[in-house]
Amino acid sequence: MGETMTQARTVQLPLAKADTAPPADRTSLTGCPWHDVKAMLRGVGLRPTRQRMALGWILFGKGDRHLTAEALYEEASRAKVPVSLATIYNTLHQFTEVGLLRQVPVDGSKAYFDTNASSHHHFFVEGEDELLDIPGAEVIVGKTPEAPEGYEIARVDVVVRLRRKA
Repeated sequence: MGETMTQARTVQLPLAKADTAPPADRTSLTGCPWHDVKAMLRGVGLRPTRQRMALGWILFGKGDRHLTAEALYEEASRAKVPVSLATIYNTLHQFTEVGLLRQVPVDGSKAYFDTNASSHHHFFVEGEDELLDIPGAEVIVGKTPEAPEGYEIARVDVVVRLRRKA
């Protein structure tokens, strides 16, 4: 997560076909082999289109991290992936729906997408717009309320807002 956008590596992706693999040396740039993204998409029932493949490679190739749609768009642009911001949003929501990503709402106008889809909580650093994972054992949520008739609790999200001391 500690990687800022100015530190992100530029990766040129092949976009000729959805199943075209990048040269072997490109696999090591992000640590996520091209075929793993393809298998990941197929495993959740998504067709591995070239845009999904490219965005999946950018998203999951750098380990667990938190991104906004705009940050992913910037990374895709730097990587020469021809994709619109609308496609970025659509893809992020598709990946979230099938469980590849977790959406973390920070406030009414900003949502982060977490590549770590496991159950965990977050710190949000105000003024720096940075989201950090809270180690699982460090948050204890009291008694959760009973869900209304016909509903079940899907998950509990805790976002602890931080600010730097004066």
